[in-house]
Amino acid sequence: MKHIIITVALVASVISCKEKTKKEAVPTKVEQAPSVAPTPVKADTSNMVHFKGGKITIGSDKGTAIEKPAFEKEIAPFYLDKNLVTVAEFRTFVEATNYKTEAEKFGDSGVFLFDQGQWTLMPGATWEYPLGETEAKSIDNHPVTHVSWNDAKAYANWVGKRLPTEFEWEFAAKNGGNSTYPWGETVLVNGKHQANVWQGATVQDAKIEDGYKLTSPVGHYGETPAGLSDMAGNVWQWCENTFESYPGAARPDPKDPNFKTTRGGAFMFDQALEKSFTTTFRAKNSIDTSLFNTGFRCAK
Repeated sequence: MKHIIITVALVASVISCKEKTKKEAVPTKVEQAPSVAPTPVKADTSNMVHFKGGKITIGSDKGTAIEKPAFEKEIAPFYLDKNLVTVAEFRTFVEATNYKTEAEKFGDSGVFLFDQGQWTLMPGATWEYPLGETEAKSIDNHPVTHVSWNDAKAYANWVGKRLPTEFEWEFAAKNGGNSTYPWGETVLVNGKHQANVWQGATVQDAKIEDGYKLTSPVGHYGETPAGLSDMAGNVWQWCENTFESYPGAARPDPKDPNFKTTRGGAFMFDQALEKSFTTTFRAKNSIDTSLFNTGFRCAK
């Protein structure tokens, strides 16, 4: 059964197949993404940033419950894509492999209705039609959305890469150090937005001061000190690992392999407000979930 879990700070809203109108084609169990053979050529690392790795503090004792307690972890050397995977790049993959995303199989995907203040499973919403098939098509240089963890894995395999672990992601977002945001210590730098983030105290209070209500072009806000773009805001980013509580957590959450970590926050409102764009903030979603504010980048 397909489950859409929209994590807003520490509150989760669930949309399941039971809320669909009755139709025979609705899957009754999670559909795993079909295997896609990796490209036979060596993965291209020319648009990736190499990190030498090392010891880093993961999490924050000043953050939300799921960011605590902070702990030390050794990170092995790795590469991380400079940019989020774009619509154009995902289209190349689809055309080369005839891949069908889980949103296309299920016939709908998660979209937030700003006028109604709620999430819905939008019929026809896919990576190509992010607001539904009667609305505008996705823009080539924007991050691809409506991709599940399974879909992201299939793409990564095809290009000879993988998804980053959340610890690699945090190491890269912190530029190998301990910065609060990927670009520094404050959301604004000299009064200028550094990412496509939400401005407003509620869902209805959208100020759009950064110029974009929904997704923005990949790389529009420049690079972090490490040379990465869109490491906060724009879209949530799938990570490789199963979501679990940190060692020594006061109230450990049950570990479920069907739920993977997401990082980075999005253009969308979150109850954690500015904290959702920090380098330590975390969320989770089920492997078959696809949303209009979730995408990914690859690692190696």
